[in-house]
Amino acid sequence: MYKELDCLKSEKKILKKDLMKTLQNLAKNISVHDLMIATVILREEGKYIQTKYREEYLETYIKYFIMRIKNIREDKKEYKDEICNKEDFSEAINLLKSQFDNNEEYKNENNKFPLIYTIICLYSTFILNKSIHPVGTPFPGNLKVTYENEIYLCPVKDKQKENQQAVCTFCIAKQTDLN
Repeated sequence: MYKELDCLKSEKKILKKDLMKTLQNLAKNISVHDLMIATVILREEGKYIQTKYREEYLETYIKYFIMRIKNIREDKKEYKDEICNKEDFSEAINLLKSQFDNNEEYKNENNKFPLIYTIICLYSTFILNKSIHPVGTPFPGNLKVTYENEIYLCPVKDKQKENQQAVCTFCIAKQTDLN
């Protein structure tokens, strides 16, 4: 999977249509069974979320997760622009690759969770210019990801700056003003 993405990174200009074609080709390898397994993985990871927010978070995230793969497969839009920040794109691929390369449970090539997660993060950020967490994703303190004045706002973005495994580093959302 990362071979195709690394090829894009090496291009002088990274066109959205080329990334989209690559993501759609990768998405062809994901079955309904793979999406069900990804749902189980998300539920397992969700057990660490405060009980008060867990179900709403998981419902939002799982529904979004599965729908994004469907959206990618069905996306017929002609993307003509190029990816604005090639450095962010390269760093995103490196981060996503390291998240899964360093984790034993994802060494099994039959586990498509890394593929699904990578496709969704890249599609959301670099094709759609949307936040990785969907609008309405709840966080502790009754805070949610919002969209205001054409800007995605996330209540936990700044708290994740030090987390080297967080995709927040390349997500387009800005920190919500919590004052």
